[in-house]
Amino acid sequence: MKPTDNIEKTIKKELSFTASARLHDRMLDDVLNAQEKSKKTKSAATAPSIRRQIMKSPMTKLVAAVVLIAAVGLSINLWNKTLPIAYALEQTIEANHTVRYLYIKDFKPDEEDPKEFWLEFDQQGQTRNIRVHMPEWDSPSDGAKVIVWQEGKATVWFKKKNALLTVREERLAQQMLGLVQGVDPRLAVERLYETKQRGGVEIEVDEPATKAELIVVTATYPLEGPSPGRRIVLYVDPVTKLVTAMDFYRLKDNTYQQVGRMEFHDYNQKIEPEIFALDDEVPADVVRVDQTSHEVGLAQGDLSNEEIVAEVARQFLEALIAKDYDKAGNLLGGAPADWVKQQPFGQIKVLRVISIGSAHPHPNPRTGGVVVPCVVEIEENGKVSEWKLDQLGIRPVYNQAGRWQIFSVPDN
Repeated sequence: MKPTDNIEKTIKKELSFTASARLHDRMLDDVLNAQEKSKKTKSAATAPSIRRQIMKSPMTKLVAAVVLIAAVGLSINLWNKTLPIAYALEQTIEANHTVRYLYIKDFKPDEEDPKEFWLEFDQQGQTRNIRVHMPEWDSPSDGAKVIVWQEGKATVWFKKKNALLTVREERLAQQMLGLVQGVDPRLAVERLYETKQRGGVEIEVDEPATKAELIVVTATYPLEGPSPGRRIVLYVDPVTKLVTAMDFYRLKDNTYQQVGRMEFHDYNQKIEPEIFALDDEVPADVVRVDQTSHEVGLAQGDLSNEEIVAEVARQFLEALIAKDYDKAGNLLGGAPADWVKQQPFGQIKVLRVISIGSAHPHPNPRTGGVVVPCVVEIEENGKVSEWKLDQLGIRPVYNQAGRWQIFSVPDN
Protein backbone atom coordinates (compact mmCIF):
# COMPACT_ATOMS: atom_id res chain seq x y z
CA MET A 1 0.00 0.00 0.00
CA LYS A 2 1.33 3.47 -0.89
CA PRO A 3 2.13 5.98 1.87
CA THR A 4 -0.31 8.38 0.28
CA ASP A 5 -3.08 5.79 0.62
CA ASN A 6 -2.35 5.48 4.36
CA ILE A 7 -2.57 9.22 4.88
CA GLU A 8 -5.83 9.46 2.97
CA LYS A 9 -7.42 6.65 5.01
CA THR A 10 -6.29 8.21 8.29
CA ILE A 11 -7.91 11.51 7.41
CA LYS A 12 -11.16 9.85 6.40
CA LYS A 13 -11.24 7.78 9.60
CA GLU A 14 -10.36 10.44 12.17
CA LEU A 15 -12.36 13.34 10.75
CA SER A 16 -15.60 13.68 12.74
CA PHE A 17 -17.56 15.51 10.03
CA THR A 18 -18.27 14.80 6.33
CA ALA A 19 -16.23 17.03 4.02
CA SER A 20 -17.05 17.97 0.47
CA ALA A 21 -14.97 16.45 -2.35
CA ARG A 22 -13.20 19.78 -3.01
CA LEU A 23 -12.31 20.27 0.64
CA HIS A 24 -11.08 16.72 0.91
CA ASP A 25 -8.80 17.14 -2.15
CA ARG A 26 -7.38 20.42 -0.86
CA MET A 27 -6.53 18.90 2.49
CA LEU A 28 -4.87 15.88 0.87
CA ASP A 29 -2.86 18.10 -1.54
CA ASP A 30 -1.55 20.21 1.36
CA VAL A 31 -0.33 17.17 3.23
CA LEU A 32 1.21 15.54 0.16
CA ASN A 33 2.97 18.77 -0.87
CA ALA A 34 4.43 19.10 2.58
CA GLN A 35 5.59 15.50 2.45
CA GLU A 36 7.17 15.95 -1.00
CA LYS A 37 9.06 19.07 0.09
CA SER A 38 10.48 17.24 3.08
CA LYS A 39 11.82 14.47 0.85
CA LYS A 40 13.62 16.85 -1.51
CA THR A 41 15.40 18.76 1.25
CA LYS A 42 18.86 17.31 1.88
CA SER A 43 20.09 19.48 4.68
CA ALA A 44 19.04 18.87 8.27
CA ALA A 45 19.43 22.56 8.95
CA THR A 46 16.40 23.34 6.85
CA ALA A 47 14.15 20.89 8.74
CA PRO A 48 12.83 23.44 11.29
CA SER A 49 11.89 25.86 8.52
CA ILE A 50 10.09 23.10 6.62
CA ARG A 51 8.10 22.17 9.72
CA ARG A 52 7.21 25.82 10.22
CA GLN A 53 6.11 26.04 6.61
CA ILE A 54 3.98 22.97 6.91
CA MET A 55 2.29 24.17 10.11
CA LYS A 56 1.57 27.57 8.55
CA SER A 57 -0.96 25.90 6.24
CA PRO A 58 -4.50 26.32 7.73
CA MET A 59 -5.62 22.92 6.50
CA THR A 60 -2.54 21.23 7.91
CA LYS A 61 -3.39 22.75 11.30
CA LEU A 62 -6.91 21.38 10.98
CA VAL A 63 -5.65 17.88 10.21
CA ALA A 64 -3.23 18.04 13.14
CA ALA A 65 -6.03 19.14 15.44
CA VAL A 66 -8.24 16.29 14.24
CA VAL A 67 -5.51 13.75 14.85
CA LEU A 68 -4.87 15.19 18.32
CA ILE A 69 -8.57 15.04 19.24
CA ALA A 70 -8.79 11.46 17.98
CA ALA A 71 -5.75 10.49 20.02
CA VAL A 72 -7.14 12.07 23.17
CA GLY A 73 -10.51 10.37 22.63
CA LEU A 74 -8.85 7.04 22.11
CA SER A 75 -6.83 7.40 25.31
CA ILE A 76 -9.97 8.28 27.29
CA ASN A 77 -11.80 5.20 25.96
CA LEU A 78 -8.87 2.97 26.80
CA TRP A 79 -8.67 4.49 30.29
CA ASN A 80 -12.36 3.84 30.95
CA LYS A 81 -12.04 0.24 29.81
CA THR A 82 -8.98 -0.54 31.87
CA LEU A 83 -10.10 1.28 35.04
CA PRO A 84 -13.85 0.63 35.70
CA ILE A 85 -15.62 2.53 38.46
CA ALA A 86 -15.37 0.61 41.75
CA TYR A 87 -18.58 -0.56 43.42
CA ALA A 88 -19.97 1.46 46.32
CA LEU A 89 -23.11 1.14 48.44
CA GLU A 90 -24.37 4.41 46.96
CA GLN A 91 -24.85 2.63 43.62
CA THR A 92 -27.24 0.13 45.20
CA ILE A 93 -29.10 2.90 47.03
CA GLU A 94 -29.62 4.69 43.72
CA ALA A 95 -30.71 1.47 41.98
CA ASN A 96 -33.22 0.82 44.76
CA HIS A 97 -35.13 3.96 43.78
CA THR A 98 -36.41 2.09 40.73
CA VAL A 99 -37.88 -0.86 42.65
CA ARG A 100 -41.68 -1.20 42.43
CA TYR A 101 -42.18 -4.95 42.99
CA LEU A 102 -40.23 -7.48 45.05
CA TYR A 103 -40.54 -11.07 46.29
CA ILE A 104 -38.56 -12.07 49.40
CA LYS A 105 -37.76 -15.37 51.10
CA ASP A 106 -36.65 -15.22 54.73
CA PHE A 107 -34.91 -18.41 55.91
CA LYS A 108 -34.03 -19.45 59.45
CA PRO A 109 -31.60 -22.21 60.43
CA ASP A 110 -33.12 -25.70 60.68
CA GLU A 111 -36.39 -24.53 59.07
CA GLU A 112 -37.09 -25.58 55.49
CA ASP A 113 -40.21 -23.46 55.05
CA PRO A 114 -39.26 -19.78 54.76
CA LYS A 115 -41.32 -16.71 55.50
CA GLU A 116 -42.39 -15.16 52.21
CA PHE A 117 -43.14 -11.55 51.32
CA TRP A 118 -44.68 -10.04 48.19
CA LEU A 119 -44.27 -6.26 48.16
CA GLU A 120 -45.57 -3.51 45.90
CA PHE A 121 -44.31 0.08 46.23
CA ASP A 122 -45.72 3.33 44.85
CA GLN A 123 -43.84 5.94 42.81
CA GLN A 124 -42.50 7.51 46.01
CA GLY A 125 -41.16 4.16 47.22
CA GLN A 126 -43.78 3.78 49.97
CA THR A 127 -45.31 0.37 50.64
CA ARG A 128 -48.64 0.01 48.83
CA ASN A 129 -49.54 -3.69 49.10
CA ILE A 130 -48.16 -6.53 51.23
CA ARG A 131 -48.69 -10.27 51.26
CA VAL A 132 -46.95 -12.40 53.87
CA HIS A 133 -46.82 -16.16 54.35
CA MET A 134 -45.99 -17.08 57.93
CA PRO A 135 -45.10 -20.78 58.37
CA GLU A 136 -46.34 -22.80 61.31
CA TRP A 137 -42.97 -22.76 63.09
CA ASP A 138 -43.32 -18.99 63.59
CA SER A 139 -46.48 -19.44 65.69
CA PRO A 140 -47.41 -23.07 66.44
CA SER A 141 -50.62 -22.09 68.25
CA ASP A 142 -51.94 -20.19 65.22
CA GLY A 143 -50.48 -22.50 62.61
CA ALA A 144 -49.56 -21.34 59.14
CA LYS A 145 -51.25 -18.11 58.10
CA VAL A 146 -51.38 -15.70 55.20
CA ILE A 147 -51.65 -11.95 55.77
CA VAL A 148 -52.65 -9.41 53.13
CA TRP A 149 -52.33 -5.71 53.92
CA GLN A 150 -53.80 -2.89 51.82
CA GLU A 151 -54.54 0.71 52.76
CA GLY A 152 -54.25 0.04 56.49
CA LYS A 153 -56.63 -2.96 56.39
CA ALA A 154 -55.25 -6.43 57.09
CA THR A 155 -56.89 -9.76 56.30
CA VAL A 156 -55.44 -12.79 58.09
CA TRP A 157 -56.18 -16.33 56.92
CA PHE A 158 -55.60 -18.79 59.78
CA LYS A 159 -55.36 -22.05 57.84
CA LYS A 160 -55.22 -24.27 60.91
CA LYS A 161 -58.27 -22.61 62.47
CA ASN A 162 -60.06 -22.22 59.12
CA ALA A 163 -60.76 -18.58 59.97
CA LEU A 164 -60.48 -15.34 58.02
CA LEU A 165 -60.05 -12.22 60.16
CA THR A 166 -60.24 -8.70 58.73
CA VAL A 167 -59.14 -5.77 60.88
CA ARG A 168 -58.31 -2.12 60.37
CA GLU A 169 -55.97 -0.72 62.97
CA GLU A 170 -53.05 1.64 62.96
CA ARG A 171 -51.02 -0.48 65.36
CA LEU A 172 -51.41 -3.54 63.15
CA ALA A 173 -50.52 -1.44 60.14
CA GLN A 174 -47.33 -0.33 61.89
CA GLN A 175 -46.58 -3.93 62.84
CA MET A 176 -46.96 -5.01 59.23
CA LEU A 177 -44.80 -2.17 57.98
CA GLY A 178 -42.25 -2.90 60.69
CA LEU A 179 -42.18 -6.52 59.58
CA VAL A 180 -41.56 -5.41 56.00
CA GLN A 181 -38.89 -2.92 57.05
CA GLY A 182 -37.01 -5.77 58.66
CA VAL A 183 -36.68 -7.60 55.33
CA ASP A 184 -36.65 -4.70 52.84
CA PRO A 185 -33.19 -4.67 51.20
CA ARG A 186 -33.58 -0.99 50.29
CA LEU A 187 -33.73 0.03 53.94
CA ALA A 188 -31.06 -2.47 54.96
CA VAL A 189 -28.54 -0.97 52.54
CA GLU A 190 -29.39 2.58 53.57
CA ARG A 191 -28.95 1.72 57.26
CA LEU A 192 -25.66 0.03 56.47
CA TYR A 193 -24.46 3.08 54.53
CA GLU A 194 -25.41 5.45 57.35
CA THR A 195 -23.67 3.24 59.91
CA LYS A 196 -20.56 3.16 57.72
CA GLN A 197 -20.58 6.97 57.52
CA ARG A 198 -20.55 7.10 61.33
CA GLY A 199 -17.70 4.62 61.48
CA GLY A 200 -19.89 1.99 63.14
CA VAL A 201 -19.16 -0.83 60.70
CA GLU A 202 -16.25 -2.06 58.59
CA ILE A 203 -17.04 -2.67 54.92
CA GLU A 204 -15.08 -4.98 52.61
CA VAL A 205 -15.98 -5.23 48.92
CA ASP A 206 -14.91 -8.20 46.79
CA GLU A 207 -15.52 -7.37 43.14
CA PRO A 208 -15.45 -10.26 40.63
CA ALA A 209 -13.31 -10.30 37.51
CA THR A 210 -16.39 -10.82 35.31
CA LYS A 211 -20.01 -9.71 35.37
CA ALA A 212 -21.09 -13.33 35.59
CA GLU A 213 -20.17 -13.33 39.29
CA LEU A 214 -21.75 -11.43 42.17
CA ILE A 215 -20.19 -8.57 44.09
CA VAL A 216 -19.71 -9.62 47.74
CA VAL A 217 -20.01 -6.93 50.39
CA THR A 218 -19.06 -7.96 53.95
CA ALA A 219 -20.13 -5.69 56.79
CA THR A 220 -18.59 -6.48 60.18
CA TYR A 221 -19.63 -4.60 63.31
CA PRO A 222 -16.90 -3.88 65.88
CA LEU A 223 -16.97 -5.86 69.10
CA GLU A 224 -17.05 -2.70 71.20
CA GLY A 225 -19.97 -1.14 69.28
CA PRO A 226 -23.76 -1.30 69.74
CA SER A 227 -24.04 -4.47 67.58
CA PRO A 228 -21.08 -6.56 68.77
CA GLY A 229 -20.45 -9.85 67.05
CA ARG A 230 -22.72 -9.09 64.11
CA ARG A 231 -21.85 -9.60 60.45
CA ILE A 232 -23.89 -9.18 57.28
CA VAL A 233 -22.83 -10.38 53.84
CA LEU A 234 -24.58 -8.87 50.81
CA TYR A 235 -24.50 -10.40 47.33
CA VAL A 236 -24.95 -7.70 44.68
CA ASP A 237 -25.74 -8.10 40.99
CA PRO A 238 -22.86 -6.34 39.17
CA VAL A 239 -25.14 -5.17 36.36
CA THR A 240 -28.25 -3.91 38.18
CA LYS A 241 -26.42 -3.15 41.47
CA LEU A 242 -29.42 -4.68 43.32
CA VAL A 243 -29.00 -7.04 46.27
CA THR A 244 -29.81 -10.66 45.43
CA ALA A 245 -29.28 -12.14 48.90
CA MET A 246 -28.14 -11.32 52.43
CA ASP A 247 -26.59 -13.70 54.96
CA PHE A 248 -26.63 -12.88 58.68
CA TYR A 249 -24.02 -14.05 61.18
CA ARG A 250 -23.37 -13.87 64.92
CA LEU A 251 -20.03 -14.33 66.60
CA LYS A 252 -20.12 -17.37 68.86
CA ASP A 253 -17.12 -19.24 70.25
CA ASN A 254 -14.83 -17.00 68.16
CA THR A 255 -16.59 -18.12 64.97
CA TYR A 256 -19.19 -16.30 62.88
CA GLN A 257 -22.17 -18.62 62.68
CA GLN A 258 -25.01 -18.09 60.23
CA VAL A 259 -28.34 -17.21 61.86
CA GLY A 260 -30.42 -16.34 58.82
CA ARG A 261 -30.60 -15.70 55.11
CA MET A 262 -32.84 -13.60 52.91
CA GLU A 263 -33.19 -13.96 49.16
CA PHE A 264 -34.60 -11.26 46.89
CA HIS A 265 -36.33 -12.25 43.68
CA ASP A 266 -38.39 -10.81 40.85
CA TYR A 267 -37.26 -7.20 41.10
CA ASN A 268 -39.77 -5.04 39.20
CA GLN A 269 -41.68 -8.05 37.87
CA LYS A 270 -45.31 -6.99 38.17
CA ILE A 271 -47.28 -8.78 40.88
CA GLU A 272 -50.80 -9.55 39.75
CA PRO A 273 -53.59 -7.96 41.86
CA GLU A 274 -54.98 -11.41 42.68
CA ILE A 275 -51.97 -12.05 44.90
CA PHE A 276 -53.26 -9.35 47.27
CA ALA A 277 -56.79 -10.79 47.41
CA LEU A 278 -57.62 -13.97 49.35
CA ASP A 279 -61.25 -14.54 48.37
CA ASP A 280 -60.40 -17.01 45.60
CA GLU A 281 -58.02 -19.00 47.82
CA VAL A 282 -59.85 -19.56 51.11
CA PRO A 283 -62.25 -22.51 51.49
CA ALA A 284 -65.96 -21.89 51.09
CA ASP A 285 -66.60 -22.91 54.70
CA VAL A 286 -64.00 -20.58 56.20
CA VAL A 287 -65.17 -18.64 59.26
CA ARG A 288 -65.20 -14.94 58.35
CA VAL A 289 -64.73 -12.33 61.04
CA ASP A 290 -64.76 -8.71 59.88
CA GLN A 291 -63.98 -6.23 62.63
CA THR A 292 -64.15 -3.31 60.21
CA SER A 293 -67.95 -3.49 59.75
CA HIS A 294 -69.19 -3.32 63.36
CA GLU A 295 -68.09 -2.91 66.99
CA VAL A 296 -66.93 -6.01 68.79
CA GLY A 297 -65.90 -6.80 72.36
CA LEU A 298 -66.90 -4.74 75.40
CA ALA A 299 -66.53 -1.00 75.98
CA GLN A 300 -64.19 -0.12 78.83
CA GLY A 301 -66.01 3.02 79.98
CA ASP A 302 -64.81 4.14 83.41
CA LEU A 303 -63.37 0.75 84.35
CA SER A 304 -59.64 0.30 84.92
CA ASN A 305 -57.68 -2.15 82.79
CA GLU A 306 -57.80 -4.73 85.55
CA GLU A 307 -61.55 -4.29 85.94
CA ILE A 308 -62.40 -4.42 82.23
CA VAL A 309 -60.50 -7.65 81.54
CA ALA A 310 -62.26 -9.31 84.49
CA GLU A 311 -65.64 -8.04 83.22
CA VAL A 312 -64.98 -9.33 79.70
CA ALA A 313 -64.15 -12.76 81.14
CA ARG A 314 -67.26 -12.77 83.32
CA GLN A 315 -69.65 -11.75 80.52
CA PHE A 316 -68.14 -14.29 78.13
CA LEU A 317 -68.58 -17.14 80.61
CA GLU A 318 -72.12 -16.01 81.46
CA ALA A 319 -72.94 -15.96 77.74
CA LEU A 320 -71.84 -19.59 77.52
CA ILE A 321 -74.03 -20.44 80.53
CA ALA A 322 -77.00 -18.77 78.81
CA LYS A 323 -76.05 -20.34 75.46
CA ASP A 324 -76.09 -16.84 74.01
CA TYR A 325 -73.66 -17.61 71.22
CA ASP A 326 -74.20 -14.28 69.48
CA LYS A 327 -72.95 -12.39 72.56
CA ALA A 328 -70.15 -14.90 73.18
CA GLY A 329 -69.07 -14.55 69.55
CA ASN A 330 -69.11 -10.76 69.69
CA LEU A 331 -66.92 -10.86 72.81
CA LEU A 332 -64.71 -13.34 70.98
CA GLY A 333 -63.62 -10.73 68.47
CA GLY A 334 -66.84 -10.87 66.43
CA ALA A 335 -66.87 -14.59 65.68
CA PRO A 336 -70.11 -15.96 64.12
CA ALA A 337 -72.54 -17.60 66.54
CA ASP A 338 -72.65 -20.88 64.62
CA TRP A 339 -68.88 -21.17 64.76
CA VAL A 340 -68.80 -20.51 68.54
CA LYS A 341 -71.43 -23.20 69.09
CA GLN A 342 -69.30 -25.75 67.21
CA GLN A 343 -66.16 -25.12 69.24
CA PRO A 344 -65.22 -27.41 72.17
CA PHE A 345 -66.00 -24.66 74.69
CA GLY A 346 -69.36 -24.13 72.97
CA GLN A 347 -70.27 -27.77 73.47
CA ILE A 348 -69.60 -27.69 77.21
CA LYS A 349 -72.51 -27.17 79.59
CA VAL A 350 -71.29 -24.38 81.88
CA LEU A 351 -73.26 -24.20 85.15
CA ARG A 352 -71.72 -21.27 87.02
CA VAL A 353 -68.62 -19.10 87.44
CA ILE A 354 -66.60 -20.08 90.49
CA SER A 355 -63.77 -17.53 90.33
CA ILE A 356 -62.05 -14.98 88.11
CA GLY A 357 -58.43 -14.32 89.03
CA SER A 358 -56.10 -11.38 88.50
CA ALA A 359 -54.71 -10.73 85.04
CA HIS A 360 -51.06 -11.27 84.18
CA PRO A 361 -49.09 -10.81 80.95
CA HIS A 362 -49.66 -13.33 78.21
CA PRO A 363 -46.74 -15.80 77.80
CA ASN A 364 -46.34 -14.58 74.23
CA PRO A 365 -45.74 -10.79 74.41
CA ARG A 366 -46.44 -10.50 70.68
CA THR A 367 -50.16 -10.97 71.37
CA GLY A 368 -50.37 -7.63 73.17
CA GLY A 369 -52.76 -9.16 75.67
CA VAL A 370 -53.11 -10.63 79.15
CA VAL A 371 -54.25 -13.91 80.63
CA VAL A 372 -57.13 -14.06 83.12
CA PRO A 373 -57.31 -17.38 85.02
CA CYS A 374 -60.89 -18.53 85.60
CA VAL A 375 -62.61 -21.52 87.19
CA VAL A 376 -66.14 -22.58 86.22
CA GLU A 377 -68.43 -25.43 87.16
CA ILE A 378 -69.45 -27.66 84.24
CA GLU A 379 -71.52 -30.76 83.64
CA GLU A 380 -70.43 -33.55 81.32
CA ASN A 381 -72.31 -36.84 80.93
CA GLY A 382 -74.32 -36.09 84.04
CA LYS A 383 -71.17 -35.49 86.10
CA VAL A 384 -70.39 -32.07 87.64
CA SER A 385 -66.76 -30.96 87.76
CA GLU A 386 -64.56 -27.87 87.63
CA TRP A 387 -62.98 -26.44 84.49
CA LYS A 388 -59.88 -24.32 84.98
CA LEU A 389 -59.32 -21.83 82.17
CA ASP A 390 -55.75 -20.85 82.94
CA GLN A 391 -55.11 -19.30 79.51
CA LEU A 392 -58.20 -17.17 78.76
CA GLY A 393 -56.59 -14.44 76.61
CA ILE A 394 -57.98 -10.88 76.60
CA ARG A 395 -56.68 -7.77 74.81
CA PRO A 396 -57.82 -4.46 73.27
CA VAL A 397 -59.79 -4.66 70.02
CA TYR A 398 -57.88 -3.60 66.93
CA ASN A 399 -58.87 -0.13 65.75
CA GLN A 400 -61.76 0.15 68.20
CA ALA A 401 -60.44 2.34 70.97
CA GLY A 402 -61.66 1.59 74.48
CA ARG A 403 -63.01 -1.87 73.62
CA TRP A 404 -61.68 -5.23 74.83
CA GLN A 405 -62.16 -8.78 73.55
CA ILE A 406 -61.42 -12.46 74.13
CA PHE A 407 -58.81 -13.66 71.67
CA SER A 408 -58.01 -17.18 72.90
CA VAL A 409 -59.93 -19.84 74.80
CA PRO A 410 -58.09 -22.94 76.07
CA ASP A 411 -59.42 -26.41 75.45
CA ASN A 412 -61.04 -28.25 78.33
